Amino acid sequence: MADLSINLAGIKSPNPFWLASAPPTNSGYQVQRAFEAGWGGAVWKTLGDPILNVSSRFAAVSFNGQRVAGFNNIELITDRPLEVNLKEIYETKKRFPDHAIIASVMVEPQQEKWHEIIKRIEDVGVDGYELNFGCPHGMAERGMGAASGQVPELVEKQTYWAKEAASKPVIVKLTPNITDITVTAEAAVRGGADAISMINTINSLAGVDIHSWNTIPHVGGKGAHGGYCGPAVKPIALNMVAECARNPRIDLPISGIGGISNWQDAVEFLLMGSTGVQICTAAMHHGFRIVEDMLEGLSNYLDEKGMASVMDIVGRSVPRYSDWGNLDLNYKVVARINNDVCINCNKCHIACEDTSHQCIDMLKDSAGSSFLRVREEDCVGCNLCSIVCPADGAIDMIELTNELPPMTWNERQAYLGGIENESVDFAK
Repeated sequence: MADLSINLAGIKSPNPFWLASAPPTNSGYQVQRAFEAGWGGAVWKTLGDPILNVSSRFAAVSFNGQRVAGFNNIELITDRPLEVNLKEIYETKKRFPDHAIIASVMVEPQQEKWHEIIKRIEDVGVDGYELNFGCPHGMAERGMGAASGQVPELVEKQTYWAKEAASKPVIVKLTPNITDITVTAEAAVRGGADAISMINTINSLAGVDIHSWNTIPHVGGKGAHGGYCGPAVKPIALNMVAECARNPRIDLPISGIGGISNWQDAVEFLLMGSTGVQICTAAMHHGFRIVEDMLEGLSNYLDEKGMASVMDIVGRSVPRYSDWGNLDLNYKVVARINNDVCINCNKCHIACEDTSHQCIDMLKDSAGSSFLRVREEDCVGCNLCSIVCPADGAIDMIELTNELPPMTWNERQAYLGGIENESVDFAK
């Protein structure tokens, strides 16, 4: 069996599956139950000055029969006294010494505030800190969370202040509510961060009740934006992880977060540069025991790939992620329809005819039966037909042999620029 243990910036964990800082890590009782179920680590629900939460805090977006495709949350950081949290962290770490316990921390952007809370947490045995610069609601209105996390200078300063007081690794949790997450990631590097985690939740409004006209959720008839997470945000999170992982100025381990619901999702994040992953919505939807399937699935996958350790797959796909200008303009794929499998729903024809490149013909054979055929000379390989097709194996995307050598947009522009320069020189 492959070794599932990880080492993220010096923080050791028996496996890469951590619970994210959120309602599932609100107490020692919950974290201990999670460790008993098999989770490798937990980021404790954010510590700071205890706040008052509202009633009616969560909402979900369901889509096409899937419940909780997206999850919305207006809950804030811990509403429990710091002394109680610290006591439970100490007891949990004593009972589970080999599991990673990370203290999520959020205070006002003042040096003395960071020093004070870090020093109070130091003695309870945490394995590291996660600075919460991502929470988009409630705390942001008080100058914390995403309000700090959107300002590179504040990210750098607060990271530095935390590092001044901390004897354990410091992870900086980044907000996705920003134009370019690599800017704040680089600020975390300058501040001395040992690792980064991403993404925190995305600004959102889950919905509006069209009968009562109230927002979903609402608190006594009034609503507010909240944090969006769950399977729907996974592509956004994966892109942001990839952008940081391929940036040479961000040479830090990454804890990947965002819509991870099963072991396959976790593998995608690991391949794209995450050393470990954090999970919240899936645990809230299905309970802590989902980690059993994740552990089994990841272990079997690594064995099938001949990998001795989960760390061996970290970042394997990063070199394959680039900019559009580096893609081969001469690469060619086309769609081919397998009429033995096709169920004649015509969804591919409709999609192609109405919204793509009108290259699927409706024909009849000698017996008068209808069938579909792709005019490959007109197919641009957009994949739309295969995406909308409900029958597995009915449409394949086939790579064609191209006599032309690979050529990217950047190479083409450089070549054309060279020709123009030669023309100018020749004219002289």
